[in-house]
Amino acid sequence: MEVQLNTLFVVTRAATVRRDHLTLQVLVEKQLKLTVPVHQLDGVAVFGGVHVTPSAMALCAENAVAVSFLTESGRLLARVDAPGSGNVLLRRVQFRAADDEGKRTEVAKAVVAGKIHNTRNLLLRAAREAASPDDQRPLAAAAARLGDALPSVGAASSADSVRGYEGDAARVYFEVFHHMVRQNRESFTPDGRTRRPPLDRMNALLSFLYGMLRHDCAAGLQAAGLDPSVGFLHVDRPGRPGLALDLMEEFRPLIADRVALALVNRQQVTADGFTPREGGGIEMSEGTRRAVIAEYQKRKRDEVVHPTLGQKCPVGRLWFLQARILARYLRGDLPAYVPCLLKN
Repeated sequence: MEVQLNTLFVVTRAATVRRDHLTLQVLVEKQLKLTVPVHQLDGVAVFGGVHVTPSAMALCAENAVAVSFLTESGRLLARVDAPGSGNVLLRRVQFRAADDEGKRTEVAKAVVAGKIHNTRNLLLRAAREAASPDDQRPLAAAAARLGDALPSVGAASSADSVRGYEGDAARVYFEVFHHMVRQNRESFTPDGRTRRPPLDRMNALLSFLYGMLRHDCAAGLQAAGLDPSVGFLHVDRPGRPGLALDLMEEFRPLIADRVALALVNRQQVTADGFTPREGGGIEMSEGTRRAVIAEYQKRKRDEVVHPTLGQKCPVGRLWFLQARILARYLRGDLPAYVPCLLKN
């Protein structure tokens, strides 16, 4: 367990998070391992069989610290937040916009265009760095196909057609994903994109990273006063944070995919850190999860220039800024939602 960028991550099985006055304590087998003042935290993320006491959750709610419960693979199960968080007037505007086919389509187009643009840049970077023409050629070809798809996304007339283009782009991307894996390719080549459960090591790694990214995007949306559950690209489903999934699309290649590839290519994670489980899924060891969390938080500390605002900021602040840009669009202060487009 560790605190990074104001989020407490607890990954140790059978750990307990409890309250002690105005602090949170983490115990493992009744041994105190960590004490953190609640005012130093923005969020708590617990993975797997971690117990959070009711008094600890109450302390977090009183101090606007969201508690996210995730599976060991990183899938978000539940998020406990303070009652009345957010801006009711902004949320009413958000709900009306989500029911408006025109606005729903416009936001969906921006989200998917941002994802495709950032994915294309990741492929182009990988093609430049590839040592073999057998890797370079398919990566460059896939990047070209994604570039060709962008005008079609911009001309889409419905959110359903945008979802179709997004699915096509994802298939193109994952068909060549293994060409970006430079170390232990035989162990980390994904069989397409699989989830619930992930069926290979790379998909297990990606699912875990996507879970953390979804947690962070939900926090950014709530900080901006928006409801993470009601999205534009993703259809409403009970228990699914549709808007958080929308927001994270543009950040998947920028952060999660890039971190996964760096971990494998630098051999910071290895094949023996993953074990098969009943039902055909793959499970990461505790040590591997720790290494993934450390690299993810390191990436969040990287400084970039926000392409719209022109200001330097850490990567870990991008989704907070994007959530505010989306809120301004919904209020009518901006003519369109502009996704975060970065060069990898």
